[in-house]
Amino acid sequence: MPLRWAWLLGLALLAPVALPAGGADRDRPGLRRRGSGEPFFALGGQRLQVSPHHQAPQLAAADAALPLELLTTWWDGRGERWLRVRQGSRRGWLPG
Repeated sequence: MPLRWAWLLGLALLAPVALPAGGADRDRPGLRRRGSGEPFFALGGQRLQVSPHHQAPQLAAADAALPLELLTTWWDGRGERWLRVRQGSRRGWLPG
């Protein structure tokens, strides 16, 4: 008999979590993707590189306040994506 009451009490304590009023969010927000006409911005500390390689010389820091224009996308031999971008008069590569 005590096991039955313990089970019922446990169920009563855990069941409201799954209900909408219990705090669980059944509708997870979808991933927002950038539209084709929307600009995108660099993260702070990213640097434009001369070529799409991690050992390539760095040109300059990408300004996080200015939008980037995507020129092309390239995947290297390891499957890593690189973005050729333009920011103002500067062009370079960013790992994507």
